[in-house]
Amino acid sequence: MMKLPIASIGALFGFLGVLAGAFGAHALEGILTERETQSVWQTAVFFHLLHALAVTALGWCCGPIPWRSLPGLIAITWTAGIICFSGSLYILTIGGPRIFGPITPLGGLFLLTGWLLAILHGIRQRKGVTSMEC
Repeated sequence: MMKLPIASIGALFGFLGVLAGAFGAHALEGILTERETQSVWQTAVFFHLLHALAVTALGWCCGPIPWRSLPGLIAITWTAGIICFSGSLYILTIGGPRIFGPITPLGGLFLLTGWLLAILHGIRQRKGVTSMEC
Protein backbone atom coordinates (compact mmCIF):
# COMPACT_ATOMS: atom_id res chain seq x y z
CA MET A 1 0.00 0.00 0.00
CA MET A 2 1.33 3.43 -0.93
CA LYS A 3 2.38 5.63 1.99
CA LEU A 4 2.09 9.40 1.80
CA PRO A 5 5.03 11.56 2.92
CA ILE A 6 2.60 13.79 4.82
CA ALA A 7 5.18 16.09 6.44
CA SER A 8 6.74 16.81 3.03
CA ILE A 9 3.36 17.57 1.49
CA GLY A 10 2.55 19.91 4.38
CA ALA A 11 5.94 21.60 4.12
CA LEU A 12 5.43 22.11 0.38
CA PHE A 13 2.06 23.74 1.06
CA GLY A 14 3.73 25.89 3.75
CA PHE A 15 6.33 27.04 1.23
CA LEU A 16 3.62 27.82 -1.32
CA GLY A 17 1.58 29.67 1.32
CA VAL A 18 4.48 31.95 2.22
CA LEU A 19 5.12 32.47 -1.49
CA ALA A 20 1.44 33.36 -2.04
CA GLY A 21 1.57 35.84 0.84
CA ALA A 22 4.66 37.54 -0.53
CA PHE A 23 3.31 37.48 -4.07
CA GLY A 24 0.06 39.12 -2.93
CA ALA A 25 1.86 41.77 -0.89
CA HIS A 26 4.29 42.70 -3.63
CA ALA A 27 3.63 41.52 -7.19
CA LEU A 28 -0.16 41.67 -6.95
CA GLU A 29 -0.45 44.68 -4.65
CA GLY A 30 -1.77 46.96 -7.40
CA ILE A 31 -4.34 44.49 -8.69
CA LEU A 32 -5.58 43.56 -5.22
CA THR A 33 -5.80 47.21 -4.19
CA GLU A 34 -7.64 48.17 -7.37
CA ARG A 35 -10.10 45.30 -6.97
CA GLU A 36 -10.31 45.87 -3.18
CA THR A 37 -9.60 42.18 -2.55
CA GLN A 38 -6.53 42.39 -0.29
CA SER A 39 -8.44 41.04 2.73
CA VAL A 40 -9.78 38.09 0.73
CA TRP A 41 -6.24 37.28 -0.44
CA GLN A 42 -5.05 37.49 3.18
CA THR A 43 -7.85 35.13 4.27
CA ALA A 44 -6.79 32.65 1.58
CA VAL A 45 -3.17 32.83 2.72
CA PHE A 46 -4.15 32.48 6.39
CA PHE A 47 -6.21 29.32 5.83
CA HIS A 48 -3.57 27.99 3.42
CA LEU A 49 -0.77 28.37 5.97
CA LEU A 50 -2.84 27.20 8.94
CA HIS A 51 -3.71 23.95 7.22
CA ALA A 52 -0.21 23.52 5.79
CA LEU A 53 1.00 23.54 9.40
CA ALA A 54 -1.69 21.05 10.37
CA VAL A 55 -0.71 18.67 7.55
CA THR A 56 2.97 19.03 8.48
CA ALA A 57 2.25 18.34 12.15
CA LEU A 58 0.19 15.29 11.22
CA GLY A 59 3.13 14.01 9.21
CA TRP A 60 5.57 14.65 12.04
CA CYS A 61 3.33 12.78 14.48
CA CYS A 62 2.49 9.88 12.20
CA GLY A 63 5.37 9.67 9.73
CA PRO A 64 4.65 8.16 6.32
CA ILE A 65 1.11 6.81 6.54
CA PRO A 66 -1.07 4.71 4.27
CA TRP A 67 -3.38 6.95 2.28
CA ARG A 68 -6.32 4.67 3.12
CA SER A 69 -5.83 5.16 6.86
CA LEU A 70 -7.75 7.72 8.93
CA PRO A 71 -4.71 10.03 9.20
CA GLY A 72 -4.22 9.64 5.45
CA LEU A 73 -7.81 10.69 4.88
CA ILE A 74 -7.32 13.68 7.19
CA ALA A 75 -4.28 14.77 5.17
CA ILE A 76 -6.14 14.29 1.89
CA THR A 77 -9.17 16.33 3.00
CA TRP A 78 -6.99 19.17 4.33
CA THR A 79 -4.97 19.15 1.11
CA ALA A 80 -8.12 19.23 -1.00
CA GLY A 81 -9.41 22.02 1.25
CA ILE A 82 -6.30 24.13 0.75
CA ILE A 83 -6.49 23.68 -3.01
CA CYS A 84 -10.24 24.33 -3.29
CA PHE A 85 -10.70 27.01 -0.61
CA SER A 86 -7.53 29.04 -0.89
CA GLY A 87 -6.99 28.25 -4.56
CA SER A 88 -10.42 29.47 -5.58
CA LEU A 89 -10.02 32.63 -3.49
CA TYR A 90 -6.64 33.34 -5.08
CA ILE A 91 -8.19 33.03 -8.52
CA LEU A 92 -11.27 35.11 -7.67
CA THR A 93 -9.32 37.96 -6.07
CA ILE A 94 -7.37 38.64 -9.26
CA GLY A 95 -10.48 38.59 -11.43
CA GLY A 96 -10.68 34.94 -12.43
CA PRO A 97 -13.90 33.40 -13.72
CA ARG A 98 -16.78 33.48 -11.25
CA ILE A 99 -17.27 29.76 -11.82
CA PHE A 100 -14.63 29.32 -9.10
CA GLY A 101 -17.03 30.89 -6.56
CA PRO A 102 -18.87 27.66 -5.68
CA ILE A 103 -15.55 25.86 -5.18
CA THR A 104 -14.71 28.03 -2.14
CA PRO A 105 -17.40 26.58 0.17
CA LEU A 106 -16.57 23.08 -1.07
CA GLY A 107 -13.01 23.73 0.05
CA GLY A 108 -14.33 24.89 3.42
CA LEU A 109 -16.25 21.63 3.74
CA PHE A 110 -13.06 19.68 3.03
CA LEU A 111 -11.23 21.64 5.75
CA LEU A 112 -14.05 21.07 8.25
CA THR A 113 -14.25 17.38 7.35
CA GLY A 114 -10.53 17.03 8.02
CA TRP A 115 -10.98 18.52 11.49
CA LEU A 116 -13.93 16.23 12.24
CA LEU A 117 -11.84 13.26 11.15
CA ALA A 118 -9.01 14.50 13.38
CA ILE A 119 -11.46 14.56 16.31
CA LEU A 120 -12.52 11.00 15.47
CA HIS A 121 -8.89 9.90 15.20
CA GLY A 122 -8.14 11.42 18.61
CA ILE A 123 -11.12 9.62 20.16
CA ARG A 124 -10.07 6.33 18.58
CA GLN A 125 -6.52 6.73 19.86
CA ARG A 126 -7.80 7.52 23.35
CA LYS A 127 -9.90 4.35 23.31
CA GLY A 128 -6.93 2.35 22.04
CA VAL A 129 -8.49 1.58 18.65
CA THR A 130 -5.42 2.83 16.83
CA SER A 131 -1.79 2.97 17.89
CA MET A 132 0.08 6.17 18.68
CA GLU A 133 2.00 5.66 15.45
CA CYS A 134 -1.25 6.22 13.54
